[in-house]
Amino acid sequence: MINQQVKTNLIELTKDELVIWLTEKRIQAYRADQILKWVYLKQADSFEEMTDLGLAIRSLVLQYFSINRLEKEKIETSRDGSKKYLFRLTDGNFIESVLIPEKDRYTLCISSQVGCAQGCKFCLTSTGGFVRNLTKGEIISQVRDIQKDIEDPKRLTNIVLMGMGEPLANYKNVVGAIETITSGNAGLAFSTRRVTLSTAGLVPFLDDLGRDTMVNLAVSLNATENKTRDILMPINRKYPIEDLIEACRRYNLKPRNRITFEYILIKGINDSVDDAKRLAGLLRPVKSKINLIPFNEHEKSEFKRPEEAVIRAFQDILVDKNYTAVIRRSKGEDISAACGQLRARSI
Repeated sequence: MINQQVKTNLIELTKDELVIWLTEKRIQAYRADQILKWVYLKQADSFEEMTDLGLAIRSLVLQYFSINRLEKEKIETSRDGSKKYLFRLTDGNFIESVLIPEKDRYTLCISSQVGCAQGCKFCLTSTGGFVRNLTKGEIISQVRDIQKDIEDPKRLTNIVLMGMGEPLANYKNVVGAIETITSGNAGLAFSTRRVTLSTAGLVPFLDDLGRDTMVNLAVSLNATENKTRDILMPINRKYPIEDLIEACRRYNLKPRNRITFEYILIKGINDSVDDAKRLAGLLRPVKSKINLIPFNEHEKSEFKRPEEAVIRAFQDILVDKNYTAVIRRSKGEDISAACGQLRARSI
């Protein structure tokens, strides 16, 4: 319900909700498309800019709505061109987003929660605990605001929900944000093929995600047997590897798509030859590809990154088993690179 006393951030509304409000005010429904095109595709910050709306409509909308942006608390820029944004939310909490330059484009990594409740032992975000879910508008605004920050916004083509938080634990707001991010008429017009959601493995939501969206799925696996994954990722005690792999096997994939399995290589924990061989067997029932991610060391973890020869040997075993296995190198290692690091220094 739209409060008549407190202005509602327009970015929190869906197109359908805006249409209902306009109709109640006896304004034609097509005006919703005009308004949202200004907000998302033209990056308008005020209703006065919306020159194809009559003055009376602009004045009425202004009484009820605002167009908010996130407050940029800090931006760190790496020598490789990566930018880490620390945003202060209206309640004083902080979240992070990371803009990553590729050869001819940018990828933006965004957050879905303040903190995280999953407690993954390798993740700095988890050390700060869980505070709250982000609203739909706070998720969308990370993309909208950083897109405006880029000299050539069209170079931002890929969005990954791999930042702070577990996206599937904030399911409704995340799916709502994805709808706006990928909407061509009432949103930011990103292709669903260019949006990826990464999960620690909240199994009950995977069927829902395959039904409700067409974005890419990435699964943070990081171990090949339950004993190790129980330690690294406590969620595994509730949804063990066998259940997770079965949910991935039945996931609603487009014909040419594959699920990406993220595997953080940690020295002496999950980087052995046997681990690599078990991983190859474990993923056989699933249309998959593998991202190998050498552990990004930080001051709050005793885990270490494996030697380069160990990383390469692990990859070679998977490639020999006919998997696409890519070593993903961390960007921004000269700044607060680990997810949650910049926030941790600000709270």
